[in-house]
Amino acid sequence: MRFVFPPIRRSRNPLVRALSLVLGLAVVGVLLVFGVVVLGVLMAGGLVFLAVRQWKLAHGRAAGTARPASPKDPDVLEGEFVVIRQNTPIHH
Repeated sequence: MRFVFPPIRRSRNPLVRALSLVLGLAVVGVLLVFGVVVLGVLMAGGLVFLAVRQWKLAHGRAAGTARPASPKDPDVLEGEFVVIRQNTPIHH
């Protein structure tokens, strides 16, 4: 069973067609303006968030709560390792 939409009945009256075109353009314009406003709010919120974050980081460093020092050798990996030998059975 297929669902088929009824055929679109377009008006032959040129005034109604022009009015529907203007109405459609107005709706598209409102949606574009709304999108630009939302984008502006998101950008402003992001900038405020970044500014507050940078201020807190700078304020924390000034108060002496800076990040811990990095390791002496950055090529050293820390973790637990198991050495596997070819002929020796492994017991975990």
